[in-house]
Amino acid sequence: MNYFEEKNGALIFRENGETVKVEGWVEDSLRVRGGILADISEESIALLPSPPLEPVIEIEERRASITNGKIRAVLEVQTWGNALQITFLNQKNEVLLKEISDGGALCKRARHYKTLPGGDFRLKASFESNPSEKIYGMGQYQQEKMNLKGCNLELAHRNSQASVPFYVSSLGYGFLWHNAAIGEVHFGLNTTEWVAESTRQLDYWITAGDTPAEIEENYAEAVGKAPMMPEYGLGFWQCKLRYYNQEQVIRIAEEYKKREIPLDVLVIDYFHWPRCGDYRFDEEYFPNPKKMVERLHELGIETMVSIWPQVDTRSENYEEMKQQGLLVKINSGIDVQMLFDGNNVFMDATNPRTREYVWGKIKKNYADLGINAFWLDEAEPEFATYDFDNYRYYAGPVAEKGNIYPREYARLFYEGQRANGQKEIVNLIRCAWVGSQKYGALVWSGDIFSSYEDLRKQICAGLHMGLAGIPWWTTDIGGFHGGVTEDEGFRELLIRWFQFGTFCPVMRIHGSRLPFTPIVNKAGEVREKTGADNEIWSFGEEAYPVLRKFIGIRERMRDYTRELMRQAHEKGSPVMRTLFYEFPEDSACWDITDSYMFGSDILVAPVVYEGARSRKVYLPKGAQWVQAGSGKRYEGGQSYEIDAPIETLPVFLRDGKQEYLVEML
Repeated sequence: MNYFEEKNGALIFRENGETVKVEGWVEDSLRVRGGILADISEESIALLPSPPLEPVIEIEERRASITNGKIRAVLEVQTWGNALQITFLNQKNEVLLKEISDGGALCKRARHYKTLPGGDFRLKASFESNPSEKIYGMGQYQQEKMNLKGCNLELAHRNSQASVPFYVSSLGYGFLWHNAAIGEVHFGLNTTEWVAESTRQLDYWITAGDTPAEIEENYAEAVGKAPMMPEYGLGFWQCKLRYYNQEQVIRIAEEYKKREIPLDVLVIDYFHWPRCGDYRFDEEYFPNPKKMVERLHELGIETMVSIWPQVDTRSENYEEMKQQGLLVKINSGIDVQMLFDGNNVFMDATNPRTREYVWGKIKKNYADLGINAFWLDEAEPEFATYDFDNYRYYAGPVAEKGNIYPREYARLFYEGQRANGQKEIVNLIRCAWVGSQKYGALVWSGDIFSSYEDLRKQICAGLHMGLAGIPWWTTDIGGFHGGVTEDEGFRELLIRWFQFGTFCPVMRIHGSRLPFTPIVNKAGEVREKTGADNEIWSFGEEAYPVLRKFIGIRERMRDYTRELMRQAHEKGSPVMRTLFYEFPEDSACWDITDSYMFGSDILVAPVVYEGARSRKVYLPKGAQWVQAGSGKRYEGGQSYEIDAPIETLPVFLRDGKQEYLVEML
């Protein structure tokens, strides 16, 4: 009986209607696909085409293997029911990952397909679990956890949650769930289970590497890398909810210039438009936006404008977009997908005709004015109830294809900007999926709260995002919800967050600061409110010199940050890095949740508890460490209690590199 065959460099298994295909897919990596009573689809929702490879395939009657560089898959037909079990090993013959067995009389299936109406399947893929394994990546989940072992994660996007289903294992491999379906993953102590609520076939990718950096570089080769960050992405960005008119924008920009404070980008937030879906400035509040943009350019400042994918049913573009089929559809009920200053539906970013139509509006009303950067808000998209199975995209049902939306939203702008002749592109976006990085996506962590707990969560979120292949990441410095500009407790939190933000891939202050001021237009219509002041001189005499100092530090690091962005572009390296990324041999580094490396030279230990004026810092073994500020030297491999007065935070320089920070901090 022939269970296995080799075909075009792939190893194929067939038994009782199931087909499984394993093949090399970039260096040291394998792609696994499977299905029931159907040919294996060659569709690739995120993986790029693989270069030609020459894997080694060996076939016996009930056993076969395929080796591609440092990874080998062994496929064995089990005696009970002829079920297939796959084991992945590295070049040292160490087990990296193994599918569950049939369990004999239990008749379990490592790949379980449950038929759904219409022909799709609910799929569960199950693997044995090594209880000592540590797991990192998976995108952005709002929790204070680095090691994800034992976690249950939703494979779906929400405001402040970005599901990017790739992880790095302490056992020396990386795993991509190559499926955009809504689902879940359970990193249990007994088994790891991946679930897709609706899909046509199994599809995952696994890579082996001797270090986390090697794994990350293999992954970047497979799914794509970020472009080179524009120069204006390296400095300080000013934002708030919201600069509501042209005079305010120019006044703030001129004040930064007057104070001689470097400012790279000034951001104009939402509802500068008349209605969602109009994709243009409201002429009452922005009567001459071209002149405004020209003035900011004279000051050396880029203009970024917010774009929402919502289309209000009262928008000037709604009827045409509906007639042309450019909107997300609801499967049942009244077609209202979000209530926010009107009844809104979402434009369908997965539809190429939608992307062409919307970019035409953006080009005419923004890009042709000289605006080069866009803030792509609501990118999940933020369905009011997150009932994913009730919506449908051009690409397919949301239950089956939903997680690609933020990537296609980023693609809409990136491809439009490239066609418009723009070479360096960065767009701020609230969500991401596999491959978003190649479309210039700078992800920020959503509408989080102004609290120390949320600050701590952002450190974990940024590190996981970097490992999930999204190197451009940032937060709202100070948090989005609940910050009161005049409150002394909030001012201290903002200082601590600002210090952390200085050592993030992009440094951007934003927030819905209290108290609000209502806005009413000439027609008597209530418009979206504006928040309290959020510029660095807005938080009192104690905060101002500290915030200004850290903008100066960010500016002084420009050459260093540019080099980190080059590494992200060329190799897929994270900008924010876990300690174990740089020091994988130091076991203590795999458990640190509250400090990180900014590139390879700078260890950052943010102050993340109210009123703290010192904190414990672990310094990895294998390096000498110089404290920025004091110049004091420390041996690696130990923890130290470090002073942290309000005007600074603990920062350590690996082997004394980037020594200019000694004086600045």
